Amino acid sequence: MVLVTGGTGLVGAHLLLNLVQNNTPVRAIYREGSNLKRVEKIFSYYTKNAADLFNRIEWLLADINDIPALEKAFKGVVYVYHSAALISFDPGKYRKLKQVNAKGTMNIVNLCLAFNVKKLCYVSTIGAIGSSAEGAKANEDNNWTGKEANVYALTKQRAEMEVWRGSQEGLPVVIVNPGVIVGPGFWDTGSGKLFKIANKEFKYYPPGGTGFIAVGDVVKMMVSLMQAKIVNEQFIAVSKNITYKEVLTTISGRLGKKAPYRELKTWQLEIGRLFDYMKNVLTKNGRKITKKTIYSLRHREIYNNQKIINAIDFEFEPLDKTIAFSCKLFKEENP
Repeated sequence: MVLVTGGTGLVGAHLLLNLVQNNTPVRAIYREGSNLKRVEKIFSYYTKNAADLFNRIEWLLADINDIPALEKAFKGVVYVYHSAALISFDPGKYRKLKQVNAKGTMNIVNLCLAFNVKKLCYVSTIGAIGSSAEGAKANEDNNWTGKEANVYALTKQRAEMEVWRGSQEGLPVVIVNPGVIVGPGFWDTGSGKLFKIANKEFKYYPPGGTGFIAVGDVVKMMVSLMQAKIVNEQFIAVSKNITYKEVLTTISGRLGKKAPYRELKTWQLEIGRLFDYMKNVLTKNGRKITKKTIYSLRHREIYNNQKIINAIDFEFEPLDKTIAFSCKLFKEENP
């Protein structure tokens, strides 16, 4: 039996599809209020027998900070994919981020050890990869300082420390560090927001860029690493380093919209940060633009993906293919 956490998210839903299509017995945990129907909808993007495949999953109500429920979920489990996480860059949510990302991962690791799980795959983020010297590419050996890291990256790096602690206690592990994950169906979160931005034909684009990867590649990488003899290693999951202007231009073109043509200047971002702060004071809806956000836009990291290519002879699919597929579905769902 394989256990998947975060199965109702972008990576988790695509991972579940991959596993059930390969006749792998799967149990997935979900939280109260999770949208299971959206998982089935994701399945329908790729296959006509979505309902049948969806019904092969054993769903269990459990939170990664609910130990008794997790203990039930771990019964008979041999392999674990841990992709559940809280994603937020709002400093006001730091305590909650630690509770979910760091403590939740600690619970998963402890139960993996208690139930003698054969291998754990943890989905982290490139934000937990240490910064590089100017002009150098970031790789898995970069030293972590956390000096300019956002709150999400800080808690994911703490979660990685729990995974490494588990490896020292005898749990075989692999960690993947994806960049911005591109895929369909989650238009209000993550990279899905890029499709909404492009669809509205905003004339401004943010400076800088980062590493991007198709969701199918992340899943393929995870499954391949779990099947390989590789243990206690981590891998950057980035297929292409591109600017935000480039990715928004590509999406805009696929949607038949005008591409952005003006770069947001630092002073404009700082004004936006000030208004965002004032808005949060009044509404308590959370921060969206912080000093860390602006720093990351101004200091672009270029990520080296050679380690995964060498380890399992991995081939990335063209990112534009996934963008085109996602744009087709976006237009169908947002006429």
